[in-house]
Amino acid sequence: MDLIKFQEFRKKVAGNISKVIVGKQDKIDKIIVAFICSGHVLLEDVPGLGKTKLARAMAKSLNCSFNRIQFTPDILPSDLTGIYYYNQKKSEFEFRKGPLLNQFILADEINRATPRTQSALLECMEEAQITVEGNTIKLETPFFVIATQNPVEQFGTFSLPEAQLDRFFIKISMGYPEFDEEISMMDRFMTKDPLETLEAVVTMEEIKYVQSEFVNVHISDEVKKYIVDMITATRRDEDVEVGCSPRATIALMKGSQAYAAINGRDYVIPEDVKEMAIPILSHRLILKNDSGVLENMGQNVVTKIANSINPPLEQV
Repeated sequence: MDLIKFQEFRKKVAGNISKVIVGKQDKIDKIIVAFICSGHVLLEDVPGLGKTKLARAMAKSLNCSFNRIQFTPDILPSDLTGIYYYNQKKSEFEFRKGPLLNQFILADEINRATPRTQSALLECMEEAQITVEGNTIKLETPFFVIATQNPVEQFGTFSLPEAQLDRFFIKISMGYPEFDEEISMMDRFMTKDPLETLEAVVTMEEIKYVQSEFVNVHISDEVKKYIVDMITATRRDEDVEVGCSPRATIALMKGSQAYAAINGRDYVIPEDVKEMAIPILSHRLILKNDSGVLENMGQNVVTKIANSINPPLEQV
């Protein structure tokens, strides 16, 4: 395994996105990790913080086919997958591709769609395929979904079911920029949008390499036990009704491996696990009703658990 390829991949993709998005390097790194792990991302933030520009910039950087889907209450599953229609000239049925038949999908304001339409994403996110009228169509790889939702506006929205939340590899919030970053942003966008001139910086061979080789990052038995201790603690916490599933265990292991790789290490250390724990675990928790409706409650629970478990001394 060539760690330099992982570091170069991170440097080129993050550097190119940074031409459009000012700051947020740690958030960009987490999204790169999700992409390497063939996972999907849920961005939850108020409007205007650059979620759409981030998705477009990353798609251009990776040279992937891109489609933005604006979710609304009247959008149907067939609007995503495509339909078979009768071609009168050819006297036969033909398939008209939907937007999901692209490599990079921006599912904008996903919580505005009905549960039926939201569920249309489940198969493609988990199985990398869609089924239309009994016919299964494999999606082109890489296949990557970034979904956004507005946590403030609740009128006309439908909460994502727990089953679909669990399909997202990570959930993050961009947050407001710092003072100096916002000044730099104004300077950058004063005369033109840098997104318009953005070009691809990695090849498909580089993408295939990082997505297939990150699993070779070594993870010791002690670190594996550390991960399971953290997952088990979510199931026993007093504020949690339902803790993390084994899918979360695998996700945290893979996320830690990919994070170690882009940081130039062929082995996982406990700090990698702690770094990836919040974005991977917090949205998978079902909290008790009496725990209070607090912002970032899931993140607070995971942070409390991570700080309460002693990391292993053996790191390799």
